[in-house]
Amino acid sequence: MGNEASSASSSYPGETGSSAARSSSTRTSAPSSMPADQSRQNTDLRPGAYAVPGNPNRRPNQQFYVTVPRGVRPGHEFPVLAGGHQLMVRCPAGVRTGDRIVVSAPNRRGTEAYMATVPVGVGPGDQFPVLVNNQQMMVTCPPGVGPGMQVRIMVPSQPQRQTQQQSSSPFGDTMYEVVVPQGVRPGQPFALIANGQRVMVTCPPRAAPGQKIQFRLPIQMSTDEIKSIKLSYEKEGWTRCLNTDLQFLWVRQGGDEAGEGKAAEAEHKQAGVLTKKMIDDIALVRELKADAQDATQWSIRLIPAEESSMSTLVSGRSLAQDLARHVTASFDQKEQWFRAQIAQLQVPWEEGHIRVHVRRSNLLMDSMEAVESIRKDDMRKIFRFEFQHEPGVDAGGVAREWFHLVSEHLFNPEIALFTYSAINQMCMQINPTSGLCNEEHLKMFHFCGRLLGKALFDRQIVSSHLVAPLYKHILSWPLLMSDLEALDSDVYQNLVKLSDIDDVEMLCLDFTVTENAMGEVQQVSLKEDGENVTVTNDNIEEYIRLQCTYRLLDRVKEQTKYLLLGFYEVIPEPLLSVFDFQELELLLCGLPDISTDDWLQNSEYTGDYERKGANHKVVKWFWEVVRDDFSMEQRARLLQFTTGTSGVPASGFAMLQGNDGNIRKFTINSISKSVSIFPRAHTCFNRIDLPLYDSKKELKKFLTMAIQMEATGFDID
Repeated sequence: MGNEASSASSSYPGETGSSAARSSSTRTSAPSSMPADQSRQNTDLRPGAYAVPGNPNRRPNQQFYVTVPRGVRPGHEFPVLAGGHQLMVRCPAGVRTGDRIVVSAPNRRGTEAYMATVPVGVGPGDQFPVLVNNQQMMVTCPPGVGPGMQVRIMVPSQPQRQTQQQSSSPFGDTMYEVVVPQGVRPGQPFALIANGQRVMVTCPPRAAPGQKIQFRLPIQMSTDEIKSIKLSYEKEGWTRCLNTDLQFLWVRQGGDEAGEGKAAEAEHKQAGVLTKKMIDDIALVRELKADAQDATQWSIRLIPAEESSMSTLVSGRSLAQDLARHVTASFDQKEQWFRAQIAQLQVPWEEGHIRVHVRRSNLLMDSMEAVESIRKDDMRKIFRFEFQHEPGVDAGGVAREWFHLVSEHLFNPEIALFTYSAINQMCMQINPTSGLCNEEHLKMFHFCGRLLGKALFDRQIVSSHLVAPLYKHILSWPLLMSDLEALDSDVYQNLVKLSDIDDVEMLCLDFTVTENAMGEVQQVSLKEDGENVTVTNDNIEEYIRLQCTYRLLDRVKEQTKYLLLGFYEVIPEPLLSVFDFQELELLLCGLPDISTDDWLQNSEYTGDYERKGANHKVVKWFWEVVRDDFSMEQRARLLQFTTGTSGVPASGFAMLQGNDGNIRKFTINSISKSVSIFPRAHTCFNRIDLPLYDSKKELKKFLTMAIQMEATGFDID
């Protein structure tokens, strides 16, 4: 009859035990909607997370996420393609256009339909590769079909979570299609040429001459082919290159350049002269490593970017080639690929799901205890959320509300886990003194990591934006000295000014920093016996590097470690390599609903644009490009470029704040093209320096390049 909903339990890193088991009411086997006595169960059930076992012997309905199309209202029906079959879905009450709902569809045997676009240069009878269910297969172009046209592919449906045959190559297999030669019988091998190599294929049972059969061939790559795989982000001058051990390494673009530049820097360094280039060359990547003796213990530290490495393996298969193909694609294409990978990792409904039951009156602590009690292996199961004493079916709306409310509570500065960025009140950074305010702060940060990872896994969004250094930690991306500005703008400015001082020893600095922990002043040494080491021209570079190491990680080392460990329990780290840190913000926080009219009405103009304002021809071109030519993603990137985040204040652009917490409206300032052909950003002041372009086409070209690649970097006022 019914299945017992057992309690889910786990321990977070560093914890020796697991949470206490919770009692649970009996419920029927995992249906696609809540039982009729939901309200009674919600009354009796204690807050927590409950593992509801599935029934693998029964073929229940499949669960699909569907976005309600534009123009559809509650009660209206609309078509969807689910599991290769077209279904009519009725829009539930209380759901709006753009909302995501859960749809149950019969789990049918047979074949599934996929659509593929015929590539350029392929004609009828030619074969071309397609990626279906993370496997590459060869498809024959049918008669009457040409490049650019879509064809429907019928693929035999496979049971979900079926154990796949392990490939002998970490790069996986390629599916080939071949015609059985004349005279070949079932069980008899025959030779053919595939991928430039001679292979033997055994004719399968019931296959006859002239019939097409499919076979897999492991992908083999030479050392040169492996080393040619690169992830070029065109951002901040760094590229990921694949090593023969299938690890990605960071390489600085233009790092091979020798000659006068390097010789001059070496000469300055030897002479004890600090240059701006030495400061710009500081690049550090966090290394998160399990202890060799105890795999449950982890350490984290910052190392030079050139010494860091990251695995490309997910479930034993290297994603390096896939990542290289998609890293230069559009944001939408990247996300589509990412979602396909996530779909392979999600545990199907019939293998069980997690029921999360919380009280609104104690939402944050109930949610933290519930999510932290879930075993790591269950974090990729489907979650169903319930609020106590509130009967209802979680078709997506309850989950969306839970993620929004919990993230809003978690990132509230009053909780003391996070505090505002030094230059942007829309972004949050880790509070270095969180441990003084909350004894369970590390458990909360682990929960925070799980929350962010699960939101990304389940295509939900969170209500708070993070500072760029945190997104970079998640992506294992190089941290630059300029990233300090978001954490402490005063320290950053003071460190930059050191390059203008002829003799820094006159400042009487030592290798220490002073911290104010809840009114208690503490001195922290940056190196052993740092209080007795004076900063001189000879050790100034070491001093700046240690300042960066301390402020970018060491002062929040434990909090960052637990957040990352929680995040990676849901999302494998290599999958994130396809995105840059700004795209990760868009994924977690969603594309903002940007009103260009509100943006325009709450903007100011300086320089040559001040007198005519929005009527200046270059300014007109700017707003025409933003309103008419830019997509929602490009508008979000423009906002990131000029303000440091894609977030828009709840009250609109009129409430946009600067680094001092005061209102600083979006400002367009004029500069000459001889100063810079690219627009320049001043994120502390929400200002963009827009060159006096000669045409709208020229403006669009360089503005688009700037927001995509951050070609111009940031200026200092």
